[in-house]
Amino acid sequence: MSSEDKLTKFVREWSTRPLPVGIRELADAARERHEGVVAVLFYGSCLRSGRADEGLADLYLLVDDYRRAFGSCFKACLNRLLPPNVFYQKINRQGKVLQSKYAVLTLEDFCKGTRRWFHSYIWGRFAQPAGLIYARDSETAARIHDAQAGAVHTFVRHALPQTPATFTARELWTTGLGLTYRCELRSEGPATAARLVDAAPDYYAAITHAALERFDAALLSASRSEAFRYRHAIPAMRRVRNLLAWRVRQVQGKVLSVLRLLKGLLTFENGLDYILWKIERHSGIRMEVSPALRRFPLLAVPVTFWKLFRKGGFR
Repeated sequence: MSSEDKLTKFVREWSTRPLPVGIRELADAARERHEGVVAVLFYGSCLRSGRADEGLADLYLLVDDYRRAFGSCFKACLNRLLPPNVFYQKINRQGKVLQSKYAVLTLEDFCKGTRRWFHSYIWGRFAQPAGLIYARDSETAARIHDAQAGAVHTFVRHALPQTPATFTARELWTTGLGLTYRCELRSEGPATAARLVDAAPDYYAAITHAALERFDAALLSASRSEAFRYRHAIPAMRRVRNLLAWRVRQVQGKVLSVLRLLKGLLTFENGLDYILWKIERHSGIRMEVSPALRRFPLLAVPVTFWKLFRKGGFR
């Protein structure tokens, strides 16, 4: 069996594990709002906790065509120009309110995003654990699993040059996730990336072992009580070029993040409150917007961003 087969097989087995109670209902409710949904993926904090009734579940709806999905040329154009569009929904299930935000991408853009996009927005997310809630057919499911394996490959390819010459799976992923965080409007430090990795150590250990077979990285011996250690011999100039690419991603990513949040005003109910919640979630800084400023949300956002920047809400 080839290394690619091993990686894809592992991703497929992981993504088809049992789902938290309620998550399928959220996925079904989102599918009802759009035509041409070919798959639904689940990732993020609710997947890590195994609870869909705490927090905001993160879903991805993959569609066959933006115009068909939205029934709106305007929203379709927004999604093509600055993918993805993000929406909010809540449902009642057995007396409990379940909430989710879901992003919409075509299956084609999802596959491109895991392998070919320069920015880490897609491959940084879907190299991490994700569940496949729904797929239109087995061929679609196979494409998605292949794309998820591609996201892992892309992540490792870009993160590996920034790790020490001798490293563990934990060091590889905490380094890489920390780099992807700096490409978005986040103020989390390395401890947050470490917590993500420590939440699924078996996943990251196994996915690293499968992924590194595609790269020129040697497995060093380790006892049963120790984590496997690996070694790479990436030339210094390649490491420098890789670091410069991450610097460019950081600038690109922060600009795109601001634009996506502004776009969220058009797709979210109470879009300004969502933006403030999202920034508070990642920075711990709570901002209040005056009633006068709330009447002009497009003005409120840049004013709020400036105040948050001065308080260290993102960097």
